[in-house]
Amino acid sequence: MTYLFIPLFILAGILVLFGVIVILGRFKNGKYLRPVITTLSKIPWLRRQFEKVSQAAIERQNPELASAMRKLQRVGPNPDPQRAQQAFSQLSPSERSAYLEAMDQQGALPEAANRQMRRQQQKLRQANRPPSSGSSGSSTKSSGSTKSSGGGKSSGSKRGKRR
Repeated sequence: MTYLFIPLFILAGILVLFGVIVILGRFKNGKYLRPVITTLSKIPWLRRQFEKVSQAAIERQNPELASAMRKLQRVGPNPDPQRAQQAFSQLSPSERSAYLEAMDQQGALPEAANRQMRRQQQKLRQANRPPSSGSSGSSTKSSGSTKSSGGGKSSGSKRGKRR
């Protein structure tokens, strides 16, 4: 007779597990769910499922970003800088702006290795951001600070003023 309760116990366990996952996802914006997902993503099948879900969510929220990510994934995870630049140049302006905006939000844009690359990144950021009324004033202030603090630190100070 007790063997009839086994499916009920299994179902109750799955429901409790699902409830814990939902609560962890809601609490502090998923801070405590991330390590669980990271651990579970070590299983290849689950990693593929997480990637599919993540890609579908990005496509719903920001189709330009999803398109840019698809194009950049073709290059591979660790491309040489020349191939990465070539893939980045193939993006449309809307895809490029969506990608740069997402990287700025995550802080994942790497610091440029030299002055030329820093200037290219700065031009891309300025070209992809809508002009604001206070941007001309802050650019003159930052150019003054560029002379005194050096070229590498001016991009960080600009970023701080925009936020």
